[in-house]
Amino acid sequence: MLRRGLAALPLALFVILAAIFFRQLASDRDPSAIPSALIGQPAPAVDAVPLEGLLKDAEPVPAIDPDWVSDKVTVVNVWASWCGPCRAEHPYLMELAKRDDITVVGINHKDATANAVRFLGTLGNPFSAVSVDDDGTTSIDWGVYGVPETFIVARDGTIAYKQVGPLSRQIYAEIFLPELERALAR
Repeated sequence: MLRRGLAALPLALFVILAAIFFRQLASDRDPSAIPSALIGQPAPAVDAVPLEGLLKDAEPVPAIDPDWVSDKVTVVNVWASWCGPCRAEHPYLMELAKRDDITVVGINHKDATANAVRFLGTLGNPFSAVSVDDDGTTSIDWGVYGVPETFIVARDGTIAYKQVGPLSRQIYAEIFLPELERALAR
């Protein structure tokens, strides 16, 4: 009897694993989506280190203020000049910067200052403030997996949405803008 039970054990394990795999395949969950433990949590602090030499309208662009939560929804983009996808998503950030109902700020991740300034000088500067994250600690605090990543921070200072990877036309139109409108409606 014990021998028969042990012989059936691999079959039982196979059936259990097959059921788990089938359940995952049949679920509506996007397997490529990376969950963020920060959604609904207060946005982490940002070091107030400005990107030296960055100008906008002939004025120095400030670092993100440590008390940066305002009455506006804020889009926080983590970027670098060496990041090809950052270049590809940049037009969407420029479009967001034209809006009066939000603030767009940037965290420059592990980048050479001259390269970062040249990047924004060439493509345009969508940011009202840019903080430098030379050692990556701010990015770690924000739960960044890699650049680019874009966050929507609600008026109350909580993270409402996190976009891992670049904004593409489809993601921008079908996911990001609806999430932004949802945050604005809160």
